[in-house]
Amino acid sequence: MEYVTLNNGIKMPILGYGVYQVSNEECERCVMDAISVGYRSIDTAQAYGNEEAVGNAIRKCNVPREELFITTKVWISNAGYEKAKASLLESLRKLQTEYIDLVLIHQPFNDYYGTYRAMEEAYKEGWIRAIGVSNFYPDRFIDLCRFVEVKPAMNQVETHVFQQQKAAHQYMEKYSVQHESWGPFAEGRKDFFTNPILTEIGKKHGKTAAQTALRFLIQSDVVVIPKSTHKERMIQNMDVFDFVLDEADMQKIQALDEEKSLFFSHYDPATVEMLTGLVR
Repeated sequence: MEYVTLNNGIKMPILGYGVYQVSNEECERCVMDAISVGYRSIDTAQAYGNEEAVGNAIRKCNVPREELFITTKVWISNAGYEKAKASLLESLRKLQTEYIDLVLIHQPFNDYYGTYRAMEEAYKEGWIRAIGVSNFYPDRFIDLCRFVEVKPAMNQVETHVFQQQKAAHQYMEKYSVQHESWGPFAEGRKDFFTNPILTEIGKKHGKTAAQTALRFLIQSDVVVIPKSTHKERMIQNMDVFDFVLDEADMQKIQALDEEKSLFFSHYDPATVEMLTGLVR
C-alpha cells in the first residue's frame, strides 16, 4: 500500500474501499471481505444507509482500530451546526467506534458553513481526526478554504479518465488539500472497461483496463476508493502497486479527458432541486 499525508500530518491509504450503493444487508460481508484481502481505508456516508454495517465489520474484523481509516459524510438534510453535530454523534454510534478518521460535507448545499463549524469543533475535541468536503467545485471550494479556521484536508469529487478534474486539482494543490476520486471507473459508462487505450496500455503491463485506470489516478496523486461486491475484483483493484505507467502511457490517458461530468452538474438547477430534496 502507498499512503498520502493529509495537511494535518495524518497518513491515509491512497487506495481504499467505497461502499456507495452497497445495501446495508450486503455491506457488512463486503467490508469484511475487503479488510480480509488488505484494504484498510473504508469510505461510507450517512446517505448510503450502511454506516451500521460498516460498524459491524469494524467490530468483527479482528484488525486493530488504529490500523483502519474510516471516512463518512454529512448529508444535506443534516446541514447546519446543531443538526450536523447530532448527525455526527449518530454516525459515531452507528460506526461503533470512538473516533472517525475523516468526515466530509457530502454536497455543497444548505448551511454547509454551520456543518463545517460542527466538524471543526469535533476535530478540536479529537473524535474526528480530519475534516473535508465532497463535490465542491473550485468556486465554492476556494470560498470555504478562505473563511474557515481548519483548512479542509480533502475534497472528494467525480474523477476518472474521462473527467480528470485538472483545473480543480490545481486549486486543491494550491490550498494543500488532497484530491480524492469518487467513481474512478465512471460506473462503467462509455464502455470504460473495454476502452481501447486503457486496454492497450494495460496489456503492456499485464493488467486490466480497470487496474490501469486506478494506477493512472494514483500516479496523478489522487486517492481512489473503488467499489466492488466481488472478492476477486477487490483483490484485482488492490493489485496496482507493482507497475508504473511511463510518461507516454500517462499522456495517452490524459488525452481521454473530456473535462465534463458523466453524471450531473451542481450548476444545473434540476440537479440541485433533486439533491436538496433528498432526505437521509
